[in-house]
Amino acid sequence: MIEVLDIMLLRPQWLLALPMVAALGYYLMPRMTALAGWERAVDPALMQALERLGRVVPGSGRRNWFPAATALLIAVALVGPAKQVSEGGSFRNLDGVILVMDLSRSVADGGHLETSLTAARLALEQAGTRPVALIVYGGDAYLASAFTGDHRALGTTIAVLDGETVPDVGSRPARGLEAARRSLSDADIVVGDVLLVSDGGGIDDAAFREAAAIAARGSRLSGLFVPASAEVAQMPPPDRAKFEDLVRSGGGLVADVRDSLAVSEVMAQSTSTQLAAGDLVTLVWQDYGRYLLFLALLPALALFRKGG
Repeated sequence: MIEVLDIMLLRPQWLLALPMVAALGYYLMPRMTALAGWERAVDPALMQALERLGRVVPGSGRRNWFPAATALLIAVALVGPAKQVSEGGSFRNLDGVILVMDLSRSVADGGHLETSLTAARLALEQAGTRPVALIVYGGDAYLASAFTGDHRALGTTIAVLDGETVPDVGSRPARGLEAARRSLSDADIVVGDVLLVSDGGGIDDAAFREAAAIAARGSRLSGLFVPASAEVAQMPPPDRAKFEDLVRSGGGLVADVRDSLAVSEVMAQSTSTQLAAGDLVTLVWQDYGRYLLFLALLPALALFRKGG
């Protein structure tokens, strides 16, 4: 889709048809003579005889612009000029965001826990009117908040998260992603955003399978990477490369929790855009192309007039 003068074009590839229609009209219209070309197809002697008998009535010789006008209106209709439905970005059961927070020891003691919580609250603000859910995980995953539109209350919940929130020792992002996928299905979310905030610890084949499953259902997994400023005893260092591979398999973007601009860019790709690209486009955009098709009937009907 592209936007022109506040009008969204749902099928911009049909713009290529406009110059083709113009060229076709320019090529054909000057060649429409008074007999519409029949004088080239009929034997001249026969044509003269038909004219003497009054069987041939020449037209005015004016250019017939009705076929070109009809084709032009149809081409514009196929482009799909549309305006966004006012409530298109807030269908509760169409889109949603799930924050999946890694609260394992490596993140809690790694020196950037507060930064990661701040980044999560910033992502929450960027969610707009979409409902947001919160999942926390360590050695196991827990649904800390079901989908809610009360972002202020959820922001308060995020602010008090710490290393003691999840009692299970370890880091199992696969459990967090599984809980996110299940929450999307239980809430009948058609397409959604799953935002994983983690240092990349504990990523295994099961995590990759869950990321692929999230993408397969039409949702998207993005990630906020949490670096470490301090070594945590008996814990592996953050693994950004593996974290990026995981997010890539989920079809999303990666940002560093310390880069607030990048965090905003991750959330900037609203789910409404995903909806508009899919079969549910009519729920988000009002397509005026259908009305242009009715308008195209006017010059088309003129083709059936006597002498047309």
